[in-house]
Amino acid sequence: MPLYSFSTAKASFLPPSTTPHGLCSLLLSLSAARDLPRGQQLHALLLKSGHAPSASPWSPLFLLSTHLITFYSRCSLPLLSRRAFLDLPSPSPASWSALISSLSQNQLPDLALKSFRSMLTAGIPPCDRTIPPAAKSIAFLCLPTPAASLHGLAFKSSLAPYDVYAASSLLDMYAKCGLLPDAHRLFEEIPHRNVVSWSALIYGYAQFPGLENEAINLFRDALSVGEPEGGGANDFTLSCIIRVCGTATLLELGSQVHAHSFKTAYDSSPFVGSSLVSLYSKCGLVDSAYQIFEEMPDRNLGAWNAAIMASAQHGHTSLAFKRFREMQMQSPHPPNFITFLSMLTACSHAGLVEDGRRYFALMADYGIEPASEHYATMVDILGRAGKLKEAVATIETMPIAPTESVWGALLTGCRLHGDMETAAYAADKVFDLGCEGSGAHMLLANAYAMAGRYAEAAQARKAMRDRGVRKETGLSWLELNDGTVHTFVSGDHSHPRRDEIYGILEEVGEKMEAMGYVADTRWVGRDVDGEEKRRSIVYHSERLAIGLGLLAVAAPRPIRVMKNLRVCGDCTMPSSI
Repeated sequence: MPLYSFSTAKASFLPPSTTPHGLCSLLLSLSAARDLPRGQQLHALLLKSGHAPSASPWSPLFLLSTHLITFYSRCSLPLLSRRAFLDLPSPSPASWSALISSLSQNQLPDLALKSFRSMLTAGIPPCDRTIPPAAKSIAFLCLPTPAASLHGLAFKSSLAPYDVYAASSLLDMYAKCGLLPDAHRLFEEIPHRNVVSWSALIYGYAQFPGLENEAINLFRDALSVGEPEGGGANDFTLSCIIRVCGTATLLELGSQVHAHSFKTAYDSSPFVGSSLVSLYSKCGLVDSAYQIFEEMPDRNLGAWNAAIMASAQHGHTSLAFKRFREMQMQSPHPPNFITFLSMLTACSHAGLVEDGRRYFALMADYGIEPASEHYATMVDILGRAGKLKEAVATIETMPIAPTESVWGALLTGCRLHGDMETAAYAADKVFDLGCEGSGAHMLLANAYAMAGRYAEAAQARKAMRDRGVRKETGLSWLELNDGTVHTFVSGDHSHPRRDEIYGILEEVGEKMEAMGYVADTRWVGRDVDGEEKRRSIVYHSERLAIGLGLLAVAAPRPIRVMKNLRVCGDCTMPSSI
């Protein structure tokens, strides 16, 4: 039945010519169009005309009631889906499936799992339509024990590992719960894998730092298997592996995946596009990131956030502000948690205190409660501007408990401005939290060293050792043209081209000194003589990576060095010469 013929019907009764089957078709059309007003009009007319659902799950009116559950779900009204479900005299398996899917898809995982348990209590076994939304809800809540129980139910129902869709949802559940051994074991048991099961396992490894190589190897395996055998890659797979390349700053591999996405026409996907923007930004090719964003035919929220963060991280503050205004005017997606974090980051890098305050306050207009990350960035803005008292006041009036990152931001401000009293106060707060990382200890030690108080710096390091905290090793790495990655630590002598690297650094150092460069030895945290301080800085890991780049990277190709920690203040200057 066409939409217009129903919309002109009288509101007091259904047209005599409209059969229940016709109403089912109409509701399916309204559901696909997410036409809430007309769907509610149809629902109201059904109730007013006394068309109650039949007890038979095969009757058209029963099917119509089940379609109402799906309709309200697609309109993002899961509680109305639940209301339509409760009106059924005897829910069918399809009705339970529609309800559980509605609650799961609309971020009500607790209610979804409660409904799943009620279905089992009612004597209805799980099926290939109820296992996936239940698995999604467990993954959302990260519940390891229920994850194993659901897998057991699926196994008893012969759904896992034989039904590839149910098995893939369980695999994704295990991966998102951090149970990678269970995910991999299930993956190996699936007799007929598809791109979804491959993607779920790749995502599982990709989300954990240090497992990037495993994710990359799985991606290569998926491509080698090929689509006819259930392998290959879709836009989700490509987006995932591109983000892995961005995290590990693997530009060569990322560019190859970009080429593959172009070849398979997935480059127009907003998921792939937003990942590419992030990749090129993290690898220093910010102009390429901007170009990809400009050429995207469909920009999702992730694409806008990636473009704004790229501008913020590269110090293009005016462009970040411009993107934000464009997002407000052009995008159907309102700014979210990440958007405002990006804007605060832009303000922090540019030292714009008043703009930072403005964007922080603007979050309330969008119904966003500032999280610890927002407070940490706001404290960083104030601290870098020397407004340490205001930064402390901001922390003390937070409606949530300050985290290590918040106190760490205050510590950074104290180091920059030499406020050792506040630095010690902030460090004590971090230690009270029982944090096991070395960040706060090293910030405090470096703050003392920058102020020339080496005895206190040594005491801070000793306190770190006494607490059993180990300093995170600073690493720098360089990806060469052949895709090989070379990693260095400070004073590294393990590289096969060690002598050449040290030789060229000495040569470059002599030329820089002839140009007037003087090493800033304040960045050396130990009280040693000037020459030892100078030599300590000269062989920092980033400089060793630059040395290899000078030897192995042909001009005019730029040398791109990545680090896991912040570049020391002295290395920033010679790196830019």
